[in-house]
Amino acid sequence: MQLQDGWLVDARHVPSPHHDCRPEDETPSLLVVHNISLPPGEFGGPWIDALFTGTIDPNAHPFFAEIAHLRVSAHCLIRRDGEIVQYVPFDKRAWHAGVSVYQGRERCNDFSIGIELEGTDTTPYTDAQYQALVAVTRELTALYPKIADNITGHSDIAPVRKTDPGPAFDWSRFRAMLTASSDKEMT
Repeated sequence: MQLQDGWLVDARHVPSPHHDCRPEDETPSLLVVHNISLPPGEFGGPWIDALFTGTIDPNAHPFFAEIAHLRVSAHCLIRRDGEIVQYVPFDKRAWHAGVSVYQGRERCNDFSIGIELEGTDTTPYTDAQYQALVAVTRELTALYPKIADNITGHSDIAPVRKTDPGPAFDWSRFRAMLTASSDKEMT
């Protein structure tokens, strides 16, 4: 996996208009793991791309009428099959965290990277998703070393509002895979 101008070379690129510049001299120091499915509980289809690009049809599903006005994005989405879709370059501010606080610091979008996993709080994530998340995280920590010690869930930075990535996300497994991939690099 390689990065070029803030974009993962091997990812599918779907540029989102829902981003802006980070505050001056701010580099990413936090990785936030999310989940998303559109419609809720359904996987596949064009709806996540449409939401993050501001083109979701409010008439295509009753739930979409509730969210069509939102201006949101994430840096990446990892689909159930492990495909990585990137919407916003990592050096830009994606609009993924909303009202949020991490270790006493507000406005997490300013200093974080948001990665969505296609899923729900209660549906187990796939092997391919964990593998892709580890690969992306390794690239990000190489570029932004502070991220290595600052990886959290959306539920941890916005606990009253959000529950994702939920109990289905196996933090121990993810961290073990990340450590194992780091150990392989050192040998």
